[in-house]
Amino acid sequence: MGAMSQHPDALGPALAGTVRSGAQGWLLLDTVIGDCGLAWGERGIVGVLLPEGSEGQTRARMRRLHPAAAEIDEASAPAPARAAAARIRGLLRGDKDDLQDLQLDFSGVPDFHVRVYALVRGIGPGETLTYGEVAQRLGEPAAARAVGQALARNPFAPVVPCHRVLAAPDAAGSYRAGGFSAGGGTATKLRMLQAEGARFSRQPGLFD
Repeated sequence: MGAMSQHPDALGPALAGTVRSGAQGWLLLDTVIGDCGLAWGERGIVGVLLPEGSEGQTRARMRRLHPAAAEIDEASAPAPARAAAARIRGLLRGDKDDLQDLQLDFSGVPDFHVRVYALVRGIGPGETLTYGEVAQRLGEPAAARAVGQALARNPFAPVVPCHRVLAAPDAAGSYRAGGFSAGGGTATKLRMLQAEGARFSRQPGLFD
């Protein structure tokens, strides 16, 4: 837990997702960063999982997160799930798609987390905010740590693009990626930002 003093969302993969009810089915989708999971139900997307260490690990994690749902081949999945999978795949490839119209099922998600996720969904591809800036925009400037904790438990990444939220600049003015609880950690976060050509507000590109 000591890492939280540096990066408020660096809580480790064990806390990145919790068991959720309401999923009717789920599928694995291959992407440029590895195999992701997508679960859906009557009210929309129930969960998205970024790659674990391997396809088998991602499949096992999806089974733990959505124990009552059946794995379905992508070709046999409902049309909305196939469309969402294609768009998530495109985003991770670098498509400028904010995915904001994809319907998410927030059943059981704490109210503060829902507020954080709604705000973060407004951060477009290639844009970034810091944890503190998210807290400020929520009207709770002292809540940067709570924002990080909410993002560490984000069940919808990258539809809720927690990878676009960064740690505050250090004393030298250099921005830091912050923690990332998906498989691959910060390296995955930076790869996703790089694919989007991420830029800091009024600053050169993140990878310039």
